[in-house]
Amino acid sequence: MREAMAKAEVGDDVHGEDPSVNRLQERVAALLGKEAALFFPSGTMANQAALRVHTRPGDVVIASRDAHILKYEAGAASALSGLQIKTIGSGGGFEPEEVRAALHPGDVHFAPTTLLAVENTHNAAGGRVFRPEPLERATRAAREAGLALHCDGARLWNAAIALGLPPAALAAPFDTVSVCLSKGLGAPVGSLVAGSHALVGKLRRVRKMLGGGMRQAGVLAAAGLFALDHQLARLTEDHDNAVRLASGLAEAGLGVEGTPETNIVMFRVADDGAFQREARERGVLLGRADPGRLRAVTHLDVTRSDVDEALGRIRSIAH
Repeated sequence: MREAMAKAEVGDDVHGEDPSVNRLQERVAALLGKEAALFFPSGTMANQAALRVHTRPGDVVIASRDAHILKYEAGAASALSGLQIKTIGSGGGFEPEEVRAALHPGDVHFAPTTLLAVENTHNAAGGRVFRPEPLERATRAAREAGLALHCDGARLWNAAIALGLPPAALAAPFDTVSVCLSKGLGAPVGSLVAGSHALVGKLRRVRKMLGGGMRQAGVLAAAGLFALDHQLARLTEDHDNAVRLASGLAEAGLGVEGTPETNIVMFRVADDGAFQREARERGVLLGRADPGRLRAVTHLDVTRSDVDEALGRIRSIAH
């Protein structure tokens, strides 16, 4: 990947003249079944730009409980675009009835609801996949209510691999879809938003407003192209390793939250801070999701033997 970055053909991406960025954008648009795509420095910027093009200040966005756009993006939706986020459902999903119930009546006293945002897979729910049938029902209800549709698909690649479906099948209901190159795919930086030519044109202006316009960004795009060529199909290995990790943690008596669907393992402990510190001292890095709830993620730098080694070190804490 670093060799590909060093050899990247570059230009000025602010003016749309970087050939490597253009190839990446065309590739991702095709994978997602959209007309066009735009490269962003980060997933947060990608999501926030998409929210902005679909809404006006004061609007309400419906999202899943503990959605990334609300929980992990530093209050950007309200600070940058003046939006309110109303959460529904549980475990990363929701039903059509919940979408309809969240709509505000057409009355001057109420803020208009203009967008439904879906996260697939859902980070805070442990990498849970929003499956095609319930996804189609929920998005159809939103369409019938006149809402625009955005998918926070930072881990949409994982969802597609888990379901054995092309990414375009999961992206189809949405006006805009964000995807990330720097998580399971292993690129150092970068996300994209795909949609129609018209929406991507609007996104380009918002990206510039947010400070995301870059010049010779082809060095970064080359990493993304390499990742899509070499590291997409292997995501199934991460999923298998997550299942192995979860099984071992459960055998150690830890409160594992079910069998992982993708590459995130959530488990509960009495004192998350102390457990996290002791794990770090043993060379195992765990994230804190919520009070008493820890998060472990498998990725291309974690092998099957690494999982077994980590389990051995964690068992010494649990016991």
